[in-house]
Amino acid sequence: MTWLGAHKERVVTGAVLTAVALIVGYIDSFFLTWLLLGVFYMFAFYEAAALFGSRNNALFTYAALIWVAAAFYPYGDDLFIIAGLIFAASVAYRNNHDWKDFLPFIYPTAGMLFMLSLYKEYGMIALLWLLIAVAATDIGAYFVGKKIGTTPFCPTSPKKTLEGVIGGVVIATLAATMAGLGIVSFGIALFISFSVALASVFGDLFESSLKRQAGVKDSGTILPGHGGVLDRLDGYLFGSIVMVVLLRGLV
Repeated sequence: MTWLGAHKERVVTGAVLTAVALIVGYIDSFFLTWLLLGVFYMFAFYEAAALFGSRNNALFTYAALIWVAAAFYPYGDDLFIIAGLIFAASVAYRNNHDWKDFLPFIYPTAGMLFMLSLYKEYGMIALLWLLIAVAATDIGAYFVGKKIGTTPFCPTSPKKTLEGVIGGVVIATLAATMAGLGIVSFGIALFISFSVALASVFGDLFESSLKRQAGVKDSGTILPGHGGVLDRLDGYLFGSIVMVVLLRGLV
């Protein structure tokens, strides 16, 4: 069986997700982008809550309220800090909350809010830049690792190889820098692309560690061939934060 035949579900799902992203990117509507990211966020929040062992259904209402507020509040990435203050105050007042209930308001909430802020502040080209950086890291690491990978990268993700990670980061840095030139100079685009690519590697590792602790292979089953939404967003959740912070600090 060919590689394509063995990974047909994965390829088809990936193609559909790419097509949706391209259509939304072409239309470039704030509401549509906010809505699409919001759908991903709610699924990712649900999966993260399960991985953290939280069973409080009220959390999803609060998550939805945060996302609605992010559509109107100019600094959406601040909202997870506000959520933390509210949760801490509630714990102190009522003394009946489990702190693991707050963990989904850090991961994936922070990354998704930064992703929305990236779009708000720098436009669709910035989201495309992020997409290229993270996707190229993932794809590059897979094929380079298959071809020449022999050295295990870390115990958290035994299938990753050091050669694959280095190859993925290098490929992503070169590819994403071209997209970054639409916003910043070459030197800054190169540095940010490298930083985001590297961050995405550890975003993937973080989600892998959560799955390992929870004793599951995938974060969910909604995406055939890929697993859950978190399995696709993991690198973006770290990469978006790094990209926004560096753009604000260097531009």
